[in-house]
Amino acid sequence: MCSTLLSSVEAWWDWLLLVHCVANMPLTKHLRVGIIDSNPALKSRNHLTKNGIPDSRVSTVTPATISFFKDIGAWEHVQQQRHAFFGKMQVWDYTGLGYTRYNARDVGKEYLGCVVENKVLCNSLLLRLQEELDDIESVVYPTRLVSLTFPSKSRQAGMNPASSGQLSLGHATEELHRSNLVKLDLSDGRSLYSKLVIGADGSKSNVRQIAGIKTTGWNYPQSAIICTVEHAVENDCAWQRFLPSGPIALLPVGNNFSNIVWTMSPEESLCHKSMSPEEFVKSVNHALDFGYGPHPSSSALDHYMEQLFSGIGNTAASTKECFEVPPKATGVVSERMAFPLSLMHSHDYVSKRLALVGDAAHTVHPLAGQGVNLGFGDAAALAKVIAEGVSVGSDVGDLTLLQRYEKDRKAANVAMTAVLDGFQKLYSVDFGPLNVVRAAAFHGAQYISPLKRNIISYAMGDMKLPIFS
Repeated sequence: MCSTLLSSVEAWWDWLLLVHCVANMPLTKHLRVGIIDSNPALKSRNHLTKNGIPDSRVSTVTPATISFFKDIGAWEHVQQQRHAFFGKMQVWDYTGLGYTRYNARDVGKEYLGCVVENKVLCNSLLLRLQEELDDIESVVYPTRLVSLTFPSKSRQAGMNPASSGQLSLGHATEELHRSNLVKLDLSDGRSLYSKLVIGADGSKSNVRQIAGIKTTGWNYPQSAIICTVEHAVENDCAWQRFLPSGPIALLPVGNNFSNIVWTMSPEESLCHKSMSPEEFVKSVNHALDFGYGPHPSSSALDHYMEQLFSGIGNTAASTKECFEVPPKATGVVSERMAFPLSLMHSHDYVSKRLALVGDAAHTVHPLAGQGVNLGFGDAAALAKVIAEGVSVGSDVGDLTLLQRYEKDRKAANVAMTAVLDGFQKLYSVDFGPLNVVRAAAFHGAQYISPLKRNIISYAMGDMKLPIFS
């Protein structure tokens, strides 16, 4: 039997989805999988109640990610727990010079995405995994990874069972076999051997650091405040406004609750975290309404652009939708959490007998909520490559095989990273001529229907670049 071992500490969903993909493919069902994770929540067996206050840590999953979940049978568990589909989105600039609205009907879909608490995503994948495995405890090692020892050519060449007078033939054969595997030393004193180690352990990946894989990146001069707020009415739209210090997003999470993701300077984040609940709610409503600048309004330029581009293909449903003011928050109902923002990208996703997925390989700015979807895409792509390798008898840890995964995912991830980093830089400068350029971009996204459809398709998981076509 082949054996694949996943190592995870933070990013549950990446390795859970990967295990599901491997377990659901006929060619890879026989692979033995081990999971190194000390989180006690792995023993959970219950659906999370829909009552109570939503957790402040949420993710916006795309239709492509939802399809992955449906394929492995995990989405039915999400549906039994709290989640919120949204079919509309509005994005606008604090200057009042432009806005754009998106509607799922623009691309013939029912929804643009779904906001799900992180704990619901993890719990749903875990419940599905427990359905597939009779004894999940047999594959979970509730401990930590201490070191990795990769096979070396010299050591393999020196292992000759026939020359060892002190080892039995069986023992020597086992030692020769292990000499071609990765040795994993665990904090509980045990050692494991694997053909493939997959680091799905978050942005501070222990696997990546132990393996010596270098990264490129930088810290943004920004932090993000996240929390849950309540409304008097239900919110069914995703809202995002670009402010001088960074974007603020209001995302529906079900019932009369919404999630706030507010990017600002580290000093502002500390101030907003320590505000009284009443002051914070007032600040949120100020940021989402008239604060920092006026509401966008129709102008002669809008009418001109609508007339100019009305003949290019079918007009998108949202082109004629007017600007709307988001629902006001009436209270903050969760802990306010603040965390610094950064960009990181690994020089390599793979080496012999090692692969990185998700945040272990790349982290991006959260302004479009794409980080989790990139990680899910990694997991699905790696599982597919492993299955293709097994189908032709390849070693699942072979570098040539793993590089196919890297080639596929690195291109997609670098493109998305560049787009998000570009947006961050474009909207972090308050300069008159640049403000006009930004306004023109909003007008183009609102009135050029083919461009609007491409942007929506790209954000929903179609990896075509959002260009005019």
